Amino acid sequence: MFAVIRTGGKQYKVTSGDVIDVEKLAGNAGDKVEISEVLMVDQKIGAPLLAGAKVQAEIVEQFRDDKVIIFKKRRRHNYRRKKGHRQYLTQIKIIDIKA
Repeated sequence: MFAVIRTGGKQYKVTSGDVIDVEKLAGNAGDKVEISEVLMVDQKIGAPLLAGAKVQAEIVEQFRDDKVIIFKKRRRHNYRRKKGHRQYLTQIKIIDIKA
């Protein structure tokens, strides 16, 4: 059994037991999280969400992703800009899918 969930503006295909990294969710390691934005479960498709479907997950850890360097340059204009960004992420483990 699989489900397609939406969190942090992105969609993820998950099954029970999967461990995925999503954008930061509130909570500490060990907390239970319930994701109610379920778009699809097996062959049932929502329009856009499936009514009553939920995905139970557990927070494994809170961490920050690797640094992404943003470098802009225009040649022959002495224009250079360098920025870095580290996104906050949450690693969750899918426990149960309820259709």
